[in-house]
Amino acid sequence: METFLQLVLNGLMLGGLFAIISVGLTLIFGIIRLVNFAHGELLMVGMYLTWLGTTQLGLHPYVLAPPLVLVLFILGVLIQRFILQPLLEARDAHVQIFATVGLSTALINLALLVFGADLYATPSSGVRDSLSFGPFRVMVGQLVMFVCGIAVVSALHLFMERSHLGRAIRATAQHRAAAQLMGVDVQRIYIVTFGIGAACVGLAAALVAPVYPASPTVGTYFVLTAFVVVVLGGMGSLHGAFLGAMLIGLVDSLSGYYIAPDLKEVVIFALFILILLFRPTGLLGLGRGSE
Repeated sequence: METFLQLVLNGLMLGGLFAIISVGLTLIFGIIRLVNFAHGELLMVGMYLTWLGTTQLGLHPYVLAPPLVLVLFILGVLIQRFILQPLLEARDAHVQIFATVGLSTALINLALLVFGADLYATPSSGVRDSLSFGPFRVMVGQLVMFVCGIAVVSALHLFMERSHLGRAIRATAQHRAAAQLMGVDVQRIYIVTFGIGAACVGLAAALVAPVYPASPTVGTYFVLTAFVVVVLGGMGSLHGAFLGAMLIGLVDSLSGYYIAPDLKEVVIFALFILILLFRPTGLLGLGRGSE
């Protein structure tokens, strides 16, 4: 029983990381109606920047979190404004998806060109140390990820519910045309939303870099898992993304121990297929809003 409870604890801690990555992805889909296939590559960019900041400037990875959030926000704004925004009125809506796939490929190859295919390990600076809670042990980095996951989801919820900009974003998600008639600048909302989604990845990069080495393809695993989380929770639902992240973290931890570490991705994607078959709207999804 003690082993099982330790695995559950590990799964919840891992779920915190998945939550931070997934809320940005689900926010972009929920507002812009865009599946961002470059989401993982934005994480990869953030991890390389974290490595550079720790090795070249001697800063702690967590100290780099605020500037990384700002840098990724700006990068997200630029991507939406100059790459995706001109494609909004394209006759085929899939053009935007193809643009994110192209951006993903470009970023991976740019990373290969600049850094090569080697792994770059960010100095852990105590992040890998363990804390004891009775018979259970938790890595410092995992605990920080979990706390930050809760904080990010809570902050985004309050922002969406209480702020004027947040209400404008929700109005755009519910009915774009009606929001425009009420004076909402929809294009500005899209730009800000994509920036916020990218900023979440910037925070995740600072948290995950001391635990996982950076490489050109490091974002692939995380973003594929994030897609499962988003679908499980309900595409466009922040609370659903958090719930889905916790469940996928548990599945990852338990299946890796009780089945096989090499097969845990098989279990996760088998769950993904079952969700699509029996509940495509996810646990908390209500279906797509009006355009």
